[in-house]
Amino acid sequence: MKPIIIIGAGMAAYSLAREVRKLDKAAALLIITADDGGFYSKPMLSNAFAQKKLAAQLISQSAVQMAEQIGANIMTKTRVNGIDTAAKVVDTSMGAFEYAHLVIAVGAQPIRLNIAGDAADRVLSVNHIEDYATFRAKLLPDQQATARVAILGAGLIGCEFADDLAAHGHTVTLIDPNSLPLAALAAPALSEGLHAALAARGIALQLGTTAASIDHADGAIKLTLSNGEVVIADVVLSAVGLRPDLALAQAAKLATGRGIMIDSHGRTSAADVYALGDCAEYRVDSDGRTSPLPYIAPILTAARAIAKTLTGEDTAIDLKHSPVIVKTPSYPLALVPPPSHTVAAGRWETELDGATTICRFFDAQGVMVGFGVAPQEAKIRQALMAALGTTM
Repeated sequence: MKPIIIIGAGMAAYSLAREVRKLDKAAALLIITADDGGFYSKPMLSNAFAQKKLAAQLISQSAVQMAEQIGANIMTKTRVNGIDTAAKVVDTSMGAFEYAHLVIAVGAQPIRLNIAGDAADRVLSVNHIEDYATFRAKLLPDQQATARVAILGAGLIGCEFADDLAAHGHTVTLIDPNSLPLAALAAPALSEGLHAALAARGIALQLGTTAASIDHADGAIKLTLSNGEVVIADVVLSAVGLRPDLALAQAAKLATGRGIMIDSHGRTSAADVYALGDCAEYRVDSDGRTSPLPYIAPILTAARAIAKTLTGEDTAIDLKHSPVIVKTPSYPLALVPPPSHTVAAGRWETELDGATTICRFFDAQGVMVGFGVAPQEAKIRQALMAALGTTM
């Protein structure tokens, strides 16, 4: 029996494997991963430091335990060299393997900024548990109490890391070209609230500027900003975003855009090949618009649908709105960002309810298509979710 092969061992890959196993106890499953295959929750990486978590403590199950739990063969430390979609073969460092169905779940890679300076290669990114281990070791050499950390990017991940590290006593500078943190996702009123909360936490915000050069300076790192300011740091973390990993897909001549293009069932342009997770570009509405969706809810929704299709029940991916919970304890937010194509013609409306700020986004037709709330709580969040799609 030719197996369902899944390339990758992140949340998307393991979620799919679990869903397949629920539906078919006998299906042959082969998971191929370049790392050691341990299961962990990737969102925990941005707030694990204040919890004093070692990288090993974030892994809830080893590859051996996962293999036993889901009844799969998991090949770890195995590099995929290429995919022959005509022959339906995956070529790896451990040999070639035929598949009945193939699912690419390789995730995304950090965007690397092209910055001048002789220390630009010392900029770290945290996109994987091994990255977190490296970052943690750099922060605590010789078990020193605190470090000076410069974070490039005041988006979702940058703000979460900044809040987490500042709570642990590190000196944090947050650098971003926008005039407010979380500017691409949140209403201005919420971005302003987050700005105030991060500043109150002791975080220095260098906004409306970028790092022009990064150089060595007396054992530390000197960041010269485009506004002329200088920031001295022990560690520099880049959190400017992720880009879907397209290397395998493009080598196999699959259709790609910003991500691996998939139809409403998760199928790529090649027969019996699917894509899932951060590497995929989903159809997000009835007008055919597509987008990568780097959030947990779409991964779980797509995994359930693709698992049904793989086991004989053709099922479309039914993407629904789901709030993004921003893990910034100093100013906890819940967001459903409005679709990008509605932003130019739409508007935010802000309501203050005691200490709570509620922002609703209405498109050009007056339909509520996004919201944000802080401090967020379940009751208000659920009421706003129920109001999505309604008119003023």
